[in-house]
Amino acid sequence: MQAVISRVILYVRDVDGLKQFYQIHLGLEVTEEIAGEWAVLKAGAMELALHRVGKAFREHPADEHGQSNSKIVFSLASGLMAARERMISVGVTMRPIKRYDGFPYSMCDGLDPEGNVFQLMQLD
Repeated sequence: MQAVISRVILYVRDVDGLKQFYQIHLGLEVTEEIAGEWAVLKAGAMELALHRVGKAFREHPADEHGQSNSKIVFSLASGLMAARERMISVGVTMRPIKRYDGFPYSMCDGLDPEGNVFQLMQLD
């Protein structure tokens, strides 16, 4: 058996806010939604689903330093530097572009409004 990843679910406090963030900044299209509770966004061959956290977790503040235990990677065909600058210009926290010897891509990390880390990656 070979399994493939078809969907990643993030448990979030503000489904609508994060849905808008990923629509505006990464161009993802909503394919399924229960207002305020659940949203599925098309992200290429995969889906990013936003599921509202349970009541016990709704009051904790978002981690503004990006100490989450996951990272969502979005591949760009081109324009990494411009995309990063555009996000910074509207207040999105973005880290510097970096590249490692021996790897054929550049990347930079950012934080969504709840502190979830995402990465923009561009192949050479």
